[in-house]
Amino acid sequence: MSMTIHPITMHINGKPVGPVPVPEGIMMIDFLHEYLDLTGSRLGCGQGVCRACVVILDKPDGTSEEVRSCITGAHFFEGKKVRTVEGHAQLNEKGEVVALSPIQQKFLEHYSFQCGYCTPGFVNAATVLLEKLKRQPVAKDRLDQAITDGLNDHICRCTGYVRYFEAVKEVALATPGLVKDGK
Repeated sequence: MSMTIHPITMHINGKPVGPVPVPEGIMMIDFLHEYLDLTGSRLGCGQGVCRACVVILDKPDGTSEEVRSCITGAHFFEGKKVRTVEGHAQLNEKGEVVALSPIQQKFLEHYSFQCGYCTPGFVNAATVLLEKLKRQPVAKDRLDQAITDGLNDHICRCTGYVRYFEAVKEVALATPGLVKDGK
């Protein structure tokens, strides 16, 4: 029995990738790990429930969304723009981290993780939420609910939820234009 191979091309973390010949049914997380050495996204449950594996899909209209890479085939992303957790920090010419994203920095400052396994998914979820708030600011009295809604589907077995929540709230309140006063 032969395996069907199809080339795939996309943009990952702002860089063109491909065409790369890969098996037809390969999941995105396996493509990232095995073909691109991008191992930040974690394979947790393998069923799309825990969301440790999420990547960010950047849509042509300027919006973004989380996509579970353990249950989504790599070919779904053909021609699309994807961000992984590796794409958030600022790097120098040598590929060394010179600055973390605001959400990454606050997660560190709040020690929002224990084992860190779920952290890449939370980083991506928080990033998508903050980008949404840039487009549609939320009233200050609704911020807590917006954060809960944005992070609620993610599972942390070490129960770091409060620290993740506090870190995201601090970034949202400190970033001009994300939160508005009043209703």
